[in-house]
Amino acid sequence: MQAIFNRRSIRKYTDKKVPEELIEQLLRAGMAAPSAGNEQPWHFIVIDDKDIMDEITKIHPYSKMLKEASHAIVVCGDQSLQKYEGYWVQDCSAAMENMLIMAQHIGLGAVWLGVYPVEDRVKAISKLLGLPEKVTPLSIMSLGYPAETKEPADRFNPSRIHRNRW
Repeated sequence: MQAIFNRRSIRKYTDKKVPEELIEQLLRAGMAAPSAGNEQPWHFIVIDDKDIMDEITKIHPYSKMLKEASHAIVVCGDQSLQKYEGYWVQDCSAAMENMLIMAQHIGLGAVWLGVYPVEDRVKAISKLLGLPEKVTPLSIMSLGYPAETKEPADRFNPSRIHRNRW
């Protein structure tokens, strides 16, 4: 549970490359997420090609940390795999959150970069990565060994809790 409370968005990385066995642990965590009807409508694109990561920084205005990152993982929703229309967004978001928590747990730094529903980002990332028509990029995880530390943030806010009714 500490990984949940200690997880922070990490945007600065060392030059140490993340080994494939840790990438697999992240992907296993992502695929362990719940999904509507257990359809698991996700695909993951693991990127370690610096040229592709640099191209993403030209598309996504908040992705400059990819220039330092070891890897990026793009979480995509496959509409042809969804059982219930539109739930791919929730399913793939759960997968991304699982991977962010796992990254914290195994000593990596990561940050969630939103792609969908910003149409120009979706189109440009889809073209760059050669995605099939029914596959939509939801988000990108920037990933590496952290070169910064951040204290845990207590975001508990009782004013946002309602019981039975608003």
